[in-house]
Amino acid sequence: MSLDRESEVPLAVQLADALRDAAAHGHLRGGDRLPSTRALAGRLGVSRTVTSAAYEQLHAEGWILGRHGSGTYVTTSPPAGRPARRAVVEREGTPAGLLDLTLGVPWAEGLDRAAWRRAWRAAADAAPLSTAQRAGLPEYRAAIAEHLLRHRGLDVGTESVLATGGTTAAVVELATAVLERGDLVAVEEPGYQRAVQAFRCAGLRVAPVAVDEEGIRPDSVPRGARAVYCSPAHQYPMGSRMSAARRVELVERARAEDFLLIEDDYDGELRFDVAPLPLLAALAPDVVAHLGTTSKILTPTLGAGWMVAPEPVTTTVLEYRDRTGTRPSPAGQRVLVELARAGDLGRHLRRLRRELSERRTMLVGALRAAGVPVLGDDAGAHLVVPLASAATERERLAAGRADGIVLDSLSRHFAGVPDRHGVAVGYAGCSGAALRDALGVLVGLLR
Repeated sequence: MSLDRESEVPLAVQLADALRDAAAHGHLRGGDRLPSTRALAGRLGVSRTVTSAAYEQLHAEGWILGRHGSGTYVTTSPPAGRPARRAVVEREGTPAGLLDLTLGVPWAEGLDRAAWRRAWRAAADAAPLSTAQRAGLPEYRAAIAEHLLRHRGLDVGTESVLATGGTTAAVVELATAVLERGDLVAVEEPGYQRAVQAFRCAGLRVAPVAVDEEGIRPDSVPRGARAVYCSPAHQYPMGSRMSAARRVELVERARAEDFLLIEDDYDGELRFDVAPLPLLAALAPDVVAHLGTTSKILTPTLGAGWMVAPEPVTTTVLEYRDRTGTRPSPAGQRVLVELARAGDLGRHLRRLRRELSERRTMLVGALRAAGVPVLGDDAGAHLVVPLASAATERERLAAGRADGIVLDSLSRHFAGVPDRHGVAVGYAGCSGAALRDALGVLVGLLR
């Protein structure tokens, strides 16, 4: 039995699938005793969380049973008529006791809990809706328009903003409603694999395009592309900022060849020691769909994001919502409105920038003093340490986990065969004290 650590499928799901298939096809027979979760985890080189989750799922489905004081056995009466299928198991979280330095985890502990509670209470005081708001609550759209003007320099009217369930949800809508099956979409390589999978699930062809220190290369976008997905503010995961010249070049190609630019404003509110660059949406509102989310600046709890796009795009998305009955939940929108109305959103963003700037200075200073090369540190909430090979990358990840630190591999962010390797270090999802305490170990690990 082998598990693919490069797969998008969680390890617990892979393990449950393999055991279920073995039982369904007779390779495991009724009454066979299975290893303990601890023993199996040791054999496979995974955490016990993985094996426990797989066993729990199979037990719930009736494939295995536990005998008190004896162990876990394949049931002698497998589920009747149950074909082998993929289990639904939550992706493994970071086990307790480990410091999570993976990407995309927000500074949720920095939220003012009193302000958070006030916003939820105020949101609950609003009358229940009697009709669905397919474009989002008007007050939420107005709050986002104000946010974009103040913090991103994008001047749009309330009517130009659509509420979404987040960036990935917006990508799904664009892929399904605006683009057509078989269309070619260019994506950053390495890049955001959830977006890549959203395009592929919609039947689109994906063309990975290399990124460098200035972002995605417009001259490498293939002819015939119907859309280009990119994260110009802080490229995910390499951390580069798309240069002004690149932005203009990409916009000119989009206009000349009539393709849609999908601008994922990942970490757009976070920059350090660098001047702001114009958003693609500000340069070319006629060809750019600008996407943002509250998941990284606040918390995924709200499930709230936004889209600003050309009128034909937003009209098509709204028609899709009418046909399917899908629309973003207004609950998180109401909470965001209350946070903005009381000024708590602005105060949190100022604290967030100050806190992450201090962490970045501490982390980058320590790494560079030890001779460790660092990329992508002038914006965002993560940085990248390049490594020579896949083997070195795996060794550093394993050594980090042994030292109590969970890091992110660069390889997993490739849609194709990785041609670069390294370790990505996110520094927002833990406490500042924990990061300081682990700094010496981290530097020693990456030196």
